[in-house]
Amino acid sequence: MASIVSITGTISGVVNEQYFGGFENDEKKLARLSKNKSIGRQGLTITNVATRPPPPSVTTSTPAHHDQLEGLVKAENLPTKLAAWRSIRRERWEGELVIEGEIPMWLKGTYLRNGPGMWHVGDYNFRHLFDGYATLVRLYFEDGRLIAGHRQIESEAYKAARKNNKICYREFSEVPKPDNFLSYVGELANLFSGASLTDNANTGVIMLGDGRVVCLTETIKGSIQINPDTLETIGRFEYSDKWGGLIHSAHPIVTSTDFWTLLPDLIRPGYMVARMAAGTNERKVVGRVDCRGGPAPGWVHSFPVTDHYVIVPEMPLRYCAQNLLKAEPTPLYKFEWHPESKAFMHVMCKASGKIVASVEIPLYVTFHFINAYEEKDEDGRVRAVIADCCEHNADTTILDKLRLQNLRSFAGQDVLPDARVGRFRIPLDGTPHGTLEAALDPDEHGRGMDMCSINPAYLGKQYRYAYACGAQRPCNFPNTLTKIDLVKKKAKNWCDPGAIPSEPFFVARPGATEEDDGVVISMISDKNGEGYALMLDGSTFEEIARAKFPYGLPYGLHGCWVPKD
Repeated sequence: MASIVSITGTISGVVNEQYFGGFENDEKKLARLSKNKSIGRQGLTITNVATRPPPPSVTTSTPAHHDQLEGLVKAENLPTKLAAWRSIRRERWEGELVIEGEIPMWLKGTYLRNGPGMWHVGDYNFRHLFDGYATLVRLYFEDGRLIAGHRQIESEAYKAARKNNKICYREFSEVPKPDNFLSYVGELANLFSGASLTDNANTGVIMLGDGRVVCLTETIKGSIQINPDTLETIGRFEYSDKWGGLIHSAHPIVTSTDFWTLLPDLIRPGYMVARMAAGTNERKVVGRVDCRGGPAPGWVHSFPVTDHYVIVPEMPLRYCAQNLLKAEPTPLYKFEWHPESKAFMHVMCKASGKIVASVEIPLYVTFHFINAYEEKDEDGRVRAVIADCCEHNADTTILDKLRLQNLRSFAGQDVLPDARVGRFRIPLDGTPHGTLEAALDPDEHGRGMDMCSINPAYLGKQYRYAYACGAQRPCNFPNTLTKIDLVKKKAKNWCDPGAIPSEPFFVARPGATEEDDGVVISMISDKNGEGYALMLDGSTFEEIARAKFPYGLPYGLHGCWVPKD
């Protein structure tokens, strides 16, 4: 088991001063607005402004800069103004934003969001949302002010593309184009060793229990430590254990003391459940789950935990070695759909590593689990585990719907596959089957559901509220923010017509006693090619503040909160 073989300061000082030239009049104007507390959109008061105005919109022409990517900054010829699916035009920027409304004074810290922000190399456009080179966005809150910035993660894949003006590592749907047959053979050899797999950490960002901040993706080598204050890339996060492996869950479970992850095993289909203590780099395997279906483990992009258990999903959307070898992607990319292999959920004891339940459940497709908790009887004994996820009605077409061509060519038709809050009930009494049902009427959130967050104090515990992206139909992508009430089975929805919001991230108010007492943060790409940071009240789900970016930001995936010391 020692070798698990698997698939798959400020930044502004760095930015050239010419970006800020010629804006003296705008600066005076903004200062005057701040002094007069002018009334902004929706009656929100503009309370703070940039002391130094931001650069012009990224849709305008700007001078070249030595830190920009020469071949990577060519704008794609896209038919829409929406910045969500366009590459970021600059490698980095930082500045203070104008705020409309009021940011709570208690909100002190840094929100980091990671995601694919560069979808082309030279004249070549990437095919899939998940391919893009990682862009970190930072929102720093203190004393009601907001400083924003972004920066590319300096992965080896990104640096090689910048140097060679071409793709050099295998991304989600992209394969380097070999110069000849021998280079193709060599590239295949590098695939089996893991050398050609990307380290493009474009999926998530987490803060470990000891304060280190790490960006992640599906490949283990794509674990990269960054500085949350400057967004500088520190270097690869090296695991000091013997377990090796090529891939892991892109979403580990992180607390102040633990880091839990799943390591899929392709040779003997199954999963290793591993724990890493805070302050270390050593993963220790707690136990193993053997797959009950086949021919390979199911995709484990994420998984849930409870106070005492790790829940290991075995989805019939399974890893596929043959698809990984292909130069051109299939509709399911690195996976295959095997409904005949059935679907299962396994429950492992955190303390002993023993499997306490392994049940068959209805077929399902999910990227993201929301939360899980233990269901107890009147005597306090655990009788079942409840696990909630963003479930796509066992419809695998959602993967191909995320091709950039589909996202950029929306013509008004309702083409987003339906999704729901899927609720699994996994009995612990030896019953061989579990259940999967909708936790509330999917029409409450427009039959769209993904990119979720909860109050972190309720991780692994019975909870009531979740925040996610829903849908206002017709659409081709989740386009609303929604607050789910799992007790009343209702949803509140926020929408800016024509805009694309990123994951709503909940930050609890210090000392709060109510589960939804806090602020929800999201970044919005609006229909005019611009964007803004949005703050909603976690309880009422009403807008309390927004801050416009000086440029349109690409769509991002997942974030984390780094509190101020």
